[in-house]
Amino acid sequence: MKAVRAAALEIHGRLDALSLPNFVKTSGGKGYHVVVPLKPSADWDEVKDFAHDFARALEQAAPDRYTATLSKKARTGKIFVDYLRNGRGSTTVAPYSSRAKKGATVSMPATWAEIEAGLAPNAFPIGDKTTLKQLAKADPWADFFKQSKPLKRG
Repeated sequence: MKAVRAAALEIHGRLDALSLPNFVKTSGGKGYHVVVPLKPSADWDEVKDFAHDFARALEQAAPDRYTATLSKKARTGKIFVDYLRNGRGSTTVAPYSSRAKKGATVSMPATWAEIEAGLAPNAFPIGDKTTLKQLAKADPWADFFKQSKPLKRG
């Protein structure tokens, strides 16, 4: 979990360096989802290409830690940076959705400070006191759409 958390924080830093706003949520499973709010100016292929290039840049910078290759064989011992969720017709678990996993964990919006403090990707089981406390907090994604930017290539 520490390596996955460190990867999410590294991605956060790299997106900040590109001046792209970014938000994080727990996946309810093994990882975190880092989301960039974009104004609708780029088409699906441009967004997926950017995500793929970003994932490949991570892989090239630290091939011992990251992979952008989907196959299980390539992912062994590495963190898969899943750019494929950015393709037209692709799906991902929505914020506040429960997962079909042991404990029925929830994919929950979080703050970067919570991730830095060690918040686990599967920290929020349905009906748990921790989950209810999180839901009572201010929405960490309240400004999501206000912070959106167009994707600029080049």
